[in-house]
Amino acid sequence: MATSVKADAGGSPPSAPPSAASARRPEPSSWRSKLYRWDMKGSPYAFITPFFLCFAAFGLFPLIYTGWLSLHRVQLGAESSAEWVGLDNYSWLAGSEFFWHALANTFTIGVISTVPQLLMALGLAHLLNSHLRGRGFFRIAVLAPYATSIAAATLVFAQLFNTDYGMINSLLDVFGLGPVQWDADKWPAQIAISTIVTWRWTGYNALIYLAAMQAVPNDLYEAAALDGASRWRQFISVTIPSIRPTILFTIVVSTIGATQLFGEPMLYGGSVGIGGGSGGQYQTLSLLMYQTGWTNNSLGRASAIAWVMLLILLLIGGVQALASRVNRKKLGG
Repeated sequence: MATSVKADAGGSPPSAPPSAASARRPEPSSWRSKLYRWDMKGSPYAFITPFFLCFAAFGLFPLIYTGWLSLHRVQLGAESSAEWVGLDNYSWLAGSEFFWHALANTFTIGVISTVPQLLMALGLAHLLNSHLRGRGFFRIAVLAPYATSIAAATLVFAQLFNTDYGMINSLLDVFGLGPVQWDADKWPAQIAISTIVTWRWTGYNALIYLAAMQAVPNDLYEAAALDGASRWRQFISVTIPSIRPTILFTIVVSTIGATQLFGEPMLYGGSVGIGGGSGGQYQTLSLLMYQTGWTNNSLGRASAIAWVMLLILLLIGGVQALASRVNRKKLGG
């Protein structure tokens, strides 16, 4: 006879007792979830740690150590016997004719190299932004001077500006202007060095301007064309205001580069390049720092010059930040 199993009062079959495997099942907050949280929190710090380690080793420590040396009288190679002098090195700079002469040369070379360079870069970028055949080739070609080494470019220009057999004086002689002392006179020497700087960096700045010009909306040019504006008026009234932040950026970067100018004047002068020429006619702050520290072995004074250059660059950065804020207010930002 078949037997029947009665259901319980609720009508559902009895539940099975929990097994040992289910009792040992891990909680939702297991080691995997903890590892995931640690990864989400720690990965960004792990990615940026190499930069800060390199910056601390090769940027922050030399900066602090140079500041410490600038407060001491110390000879190159004898850092262990440094003598505390406080601000005497900076007082020496304030009363040094060589320092103010180098500062003035740095300013004049910076002006006559930066202004033509950026103006030419603007015009070159405007041409590359137009419907020019072979634009890709020309955009690559303008970077050739930037890719050339400083030594090679300076040696070529030193031959071009040679007083006795240089091509520049040969061309001037055709027009009856006579030879120019491109290495001995102050202004001709500074113009020659500025020409090297302009030749190397014009194409680089032109590509920066070109990238900014390509971000300008075409609607602005179409509206200006409907109003009867010529290409020149569009360039002045549309392109220049639209890329004003980029222009400000290149001015600041070029000014910083001019403040740190070292390779071109040193190589241009040959044997007297370290001193900025036979009469210091193109001696810059970087050359003065090198000559003071590595030729005259006065490492403390050279460190003081380096910190003065840093203060000048910080001042330039502050002016750039102030100009950017004023520009944003004008644009309603």
